[in-house]
Amino acid sequence: MQPGDALNVVAQVAVTLAGFAGIVVVFRPESVHQWSALDKFRLRLLLINSALPLGYALFGILLLSLDPPPAAIWRWCSGFTIATQLVFITTIGGPRRSIPPAEFQSVSKVMFYSALVVSSIAMALQVINVAFWNRFWPFF
Repeated sequence: MQPGDALNVVAQVAVTLAGFAGIVVVFRPESVHQWSALDKFRLRLLLINSALPLGYALFGILLLSLDPPPAAIWRWCSGFTIATQLVFITTIGGPRRSIPPAEFQSVSKVMFYSALVVSSIAMALQVINVAFWNRFWPFF
């Protein structure tokens, strides 16, 4: 499969996930303003986890259309990923601060902290890819 085709598939899946988030909002009995802080946080994660891959795929498609050297594409994509993830981390804030402690008790701690560890490792590999090796191309 060519890189452009793979990026097109990723973009289509990301748009599908965003559509699913819209369906989740429509079929809830109350409006978004009446949701609990935990439900709002989950919706925000669902939307961001569909918007970020879409942005990454579109950025990769843009770089493929400019025809830079392939080695540079992976490094630029990793740099773009780091920048957008840092923006995401700073704008989302600490979920433990935004969710009341009573609601946070219902969250699976194993799932919460394992997702934190996996995302931290992925971010570290992106930094290594930009800084040193340029070998972690499976991210894109």
